[in-house]
Amino acid sequence: MDLHGRSFLTLKDFTPEEIGGLLDLAAELKAKKKQGIYGTSLLHKNIALIFEKPSTRTRCAFTVGAQDEGGNAEYLGVHDIQLGGKESVEDTARVLGRMFDGIEFRGFKHKTVEDLARYSGVPVWNGLTDDFHPTQILADFLTMREHLGEIRGRKLCFLGDGRNNMANSFLVGCGKMGVNLSIIAPKELWPEEGLTELARSYAEEAGSRIVISESLDEVEGADVIYTDVWASMGEEDKAAERIRLLSPYQVNRALMEKTGKKTTIFMHCLPAVKGNEVTEEVFESASSVVFDEAENRMHTIKAVMVATLGEK
Repeated sequence: MDLHGRSFLTLKDFTPEEIGGLLDLAAELKAKKKQGIYGTSLLHKNIALIFEKPSTRTRCAFTVGAQDEGGNAEYLGVHDIQLGGKESVEDTARVLGRMFDGIEFRGFKHKTVEDLARYSGVPVWNGLTDDFHPTQILADFLTMREHLGEIRGRKLCFLGDGRNNMANSFLVGCGKMGVNLSIIAPKELWPEEGLTELARSYAEEAGSRIVISESLDEVEGADVIYTDVWASMGEEDKAAERIRLLSPYQVNRALMEKTGKKTTIFMHCLPAVKGNEVTEEVFESASSVVFDEAENRMHTIKAVMVATLGEK
């Protein structure tokens, strides 16, 4: 697997073998860290962390991941640089590309991360945009591997806003990796049809199924129950409407039992609004692996940086 020099903007750009290779590398780096073994593949590499949206897991994962491999990460918040304000994204990209070896972007418009990759001349990594959240999907797949073994053929049910960046990313990731995906949401919040069809083409090649449904009965047989906040960052004004639409899709004990499996795990990308998309009871239950997921953000992000920027 040679990904050196490539950006990581969406899983659309990677083959199933490449995604699997990143998961293998993440597992290897995780095992080494647990043994106190650290690398030097990012030694003398300087990494810019651009954040339009605040974060706990993404910021810490990039910072610690870079330091573990000998690199230096510099946080650039909305008040630290002129990105898209006094200076165009294109010009900022060309400046940062001459000073930094890699750039992470977490923000709103997906076009911004695409333009950073187009003009900077260095690897650019998507820490989250309104459209996609690919590093989270890698962490989720690694967590599924750890708890379920082989992920191909498993069934993941995503309940909530079926148009958000997590649902979009699961469509692409599950389609490519042969995971059976059910997005369960009211029709008003179903994913964009073009992306759904693209995901189904991936799934057909991988031998899995993509289902979009309003019915909670679809959770039967699920290996993973997954949910996310009902109103993403920047959509706080829609919270009341989302509560009305999505309350029937709350993950609670009754819904977990509806899978018919005692081995079903609960996952959430965090932060969670307990009492909305998930009850405290399920969140704190033995089925919940949310903090394994959170830790795995670091190991998978480290793998992405090492694979695309690290010295061989």
